[in-house]
Amino acid sequence: MSNEETLDDILHDLLYSIPEVQAAAIVSVEGLPIASALPPDADETRIAAMTAAILSLGERAAQELGKGTLEQVFVRGVNGYILTMSAGPNAVLTISTTKDIKLGLMFLDTRRTCEKIIKLV
Repeated sequence: MSNEETLDDILHDLLYSIPEVQAAAIVSVEGLPIASALPPDADETRIAAMTAAILSLGERAAQELGKGTLEQVFVRGVNGYILTMSAGPNAVLTISTTKDIKLGLMFLDTRRTCEKIIKLV
């Protein structure tokens, strides 16, 4: 990662490196958009708010059921996946993928992406 790499660059690199990733967003833990690479018809503010809600519910469920600190929330639909991962204490990464993605690759690359985000946020 160069010193001049931005959050937008990080998201675009993720989308470029894994064609099955259709959209990505970095959101504050309060639910405000920080950076995104979303389809033109997507509402960035709505995605940010839903991401914060998913994160909050996941954290409460993990705590209530004794699973420790939340690492990720994984949603599987018939047409693909949504993955929300913590990117440090202030940000969250959410991606949307096709159903054809290799899950191991998705988890590995999103973890690496979160590590880059942590350095910038």
